[in-house]
Amino acid sequence: MTPPIQFTDLPGSERARRFEGRDHDATVSFFLNTHAPGEGPGLHHHPYEETFILIEGGATFSVDGETIEAQAGEIVIVPANAIHGFVNSGSERLKFVSIHPADHVIQEFLE
Repeated sequence: MTPPIQFTDLPGSERARRFEGRDHDATVSFFLNTHAPGEGPGLHHHPYEETFILIEGGATFSVDGETIEAQAGEIVIVPANAIHGFVNSGSERLKFVSIHPADHVIQEFLE
């Protein structure tokens, strides 16, 4: 059994911490995200779906050119290979987990 891992021990910054499953004998990876208003990554894609679990705040997602508004308490699932990005569209910090069903994160940024 793997001992508990502190969020702050994961690589990254205040905006996003990355958990790579293969580094911890796990088959799933994820990001712990806390973005300020207006922050978010550029357009990118993954060879698998990505599941976003919004905990606090709101975000505007772009998924293959479609705009999706989501708020805390909602889940957004982006299909495999869909070109997507998001921005914190609220007035408070956006907190969410984005799950990658692979033992490591695979992503290609387009911008």
